[in-house]
Amino acid sequence: MYLKSVSQSASPVKDLHVIFKGRFCCFSQEPVDDVDSWGESIETLLSSGQMAFQDFLKSEYSEENILFWLACEEYKTITSSPEMISRANQIYTEFVQTEAPRQVNIDSGTRTNITNNISEPNLSSFDTAQKMIFSLMARDCYPRFLKSDTYQSILQKPFKYDHFYAGTSWIAYIKR
Repeated sequence: MYLKSVSQSASPVKDLHVIFKGRFCCFSQEPVDDVDSWGESIETLLSSGQMAFQDFLKSEYSEENILFWLACEEYKTITSSPEMISRANQIYTEFVQTEAPRQVNIDSGTRTNITNNISEPNLSSFDTAQKMIFSLMARDCYPRFLKSDTYQSILQKPFKYDHFYAGTSWIAYIKR
């Protein structure tokens, strides 16, 4: 069994479960049958190979990209205004504001626009930034993932890539 810590944060948003409010919708078991399809598109990878991709991005010190993208996906499902305001501020503080603990690489105009409108967020508040990060992952990170030892070793072995929550961190492991 392979163990690796997937998320430990000393930032204002102390754990990912704060962002995802304990929901596990974005993290699923990934049967070996799906692994070959991860090479078809980044959309396929994100729908069935998120944990492996996140582990890869963490190894490249760019995990903030998928964490921001996932936080935005979750944000779009919010239905109450108070929760939207709270979550928008969490995402802004964690990923968008200058010098954020997990600051994502977006252009200054987009960052300024979000900053100027954060006091009155709506469901599309982060759309432009999320599209930029998705494009960055598709153009840069995804091709490197497909060539990586991480993906190549997953292709070669009959196992499932899974996770569990232990204390204050996500633990990813490979089940044989």
